[in-house]
Amino acid sequence: MRIILRALGLVTAVTLVAGCGDDGDGDDGGGSPAGRPTVATSFYPIAEVTRGVAGDGVTVIDLTPAGAEPHDVELTPRQVDRARTADVLFYLGEHFQPAVEELAEQVEGEAVDLLEGLPIVEGDPHVWLDPVLMRDVVQRVRDVLSEVDPDGADDYEAGADRYLTRLESLDAAFREELVDCDRNVVVTSHASLRYLTGRYGLEQEAIAESPEVEPDPARLAELTELIREAGVTTIFTEPLVAEGAATALARETGVATAVVDPLENGEPHPEGAGYFTIMDRNLQALAAGLGCR
Repeated sequence: MRIILRALGLVTAVTLVAGCGDDGDGDDGGGSPAGRPTVATSFYPIAEVTRGVAGDGVTVIDLTPAGAEPHDVELTPRQVDRARTADVLFYLGEHFQPAVEELAEQVEGEAVDLLEGLPIVEGDPHVWLDPVLMRDVVQRVRDVLSEVDPDGADDYEAGADRYLTRLESLDAAFREELVDCDRNVVVTSHASLRYLTGRYGLEQEAIAESPEVEPDPARLAELTELIREAGVTTIFTEPLVAEGAATALARETGVATAVVDPLENGEPHPEGAGYFTIMDRNLQALAAGLGCR
């Protein structure tokens, strides 16, 4: 299984190097070849899915710059202008990115909320961290692109099939690795792992519901007790959330910290790591922190 996962990461790195040509303002620069659509996407995981399905024939605009917190993203006039005239805008609703949802009401092309029709918890958009729900996202992207650009439907079908196959392998890896674990409680910086933990029989306990919410002292006291009672050995932090509360809680309870990346921070990874590579790292961090064998 480790060999399979490493192969997934290698393929992703090659794909990203070949497929990404951002010009520094959140898009791929230039325009699509004649007759092919231009697609605006709200942030990194949706941009990568779109590139994976569409291939090189479609211009993909990523509205969240690398390293930016997507919840608070503020769109530049250039981004607004380009997205407004795009053929499609793919985004996630549930007030995840208010600026993008406002833009969705202004676009000339088709605005598609990829959360519609999914079995989500109100206010929680983090479906991309669940490989099974991510398959539904891929299929929706494929179907919309095929409607907008019927001439490219065969290409979108082939691209989606490749991406779906890799998601099936990722799901299988999570199911194989996250079994026979000493613990099933996942303490996180913010509530981003509800769908992931629910899918694989784990229990998320978040310090805060979102990165913008200050940790509640009563919640920290509750988690301190839970950590000791459940034998938690690791608190999972993330790249874009300040580690103050999580680090303080780990120090207070005498446990370690480890990073689980919710893929909200764009494409700042210099080694070209993409969705599958980062999800592999997340899996390994969870398996180690939970004592899975």
